[in-house]
Amino acid sequence: MVLERNQTNHTTASSMDTIHYRPGAVILYPGKPENLYRVKNGLIRLHTMDDDGNGLTLRYVKPGEYFGEEAIGSLEREYFAEAVTDSSVEMFNPKTLNAEQMLDFAQALAKALRRGYQSIYRLAGKRLRSRIAAELLELADTALGSIKPDGLSLVYATHDELAAAVGSVRETVTKVVGELSKEGVIDSGYGKITLVNVPALRAIANA
Repeated sequence: MVLERNQTNHTTASSMDTIHYRPGAVILYPGKPENLYRVKNGLIRLHTMDDDGNGLTLRYVKPGEYFGEEAIGSLEREYFAEAVTDSSVEMFNPKTLNAEQMLDFAQALAKALRRGYQSIYRLAGKRLRSRIAAELLELADTALGSIKPDGLSLVYATHDELAAAVGSVRETVTKVVGELSKEGVIDSGYGKITLVNVPALRAIANA
């Protein structure tokens, strides 16, 4: 079954449905889980809010990756899932997964956990400019990234979105982005950032 939605309030999938979401559509809200999801194409953002009401990106889910894994253990969901770009998502009833599907899910979950550990390490042990550099490099490898005619990588992301992803606020991120622009590492425009010097950006990310 293939559906297209801007917003969703679906029930449990009988086997597997493919649903198309437009940018900004909220796929999941905090609450009781029912289904497991795999991104077919596009990009999904999992996010929550801190005690001060600031948005916090937990992770981005790329094609072939899963979200909604709390449904496997009947755990309460504590985040929102939102389509960042035009996206197609496969929705499973976790009780109907066969052995091959469970293995695929387990492998994808292991990769997601590794990325989560890396993100926690950056938040706890890296300076903000390193976190921003690492985030830009990761986003360049998603549906938010593209290649310009001159061969440079372009990332479509606002300073607010970067701040939510690196655990900061827009004003501070804007300052660091400006510094990186002056150093010739990136070129920042409205809602988009060109990665001018990827090796330098990678060195900053690893510093």
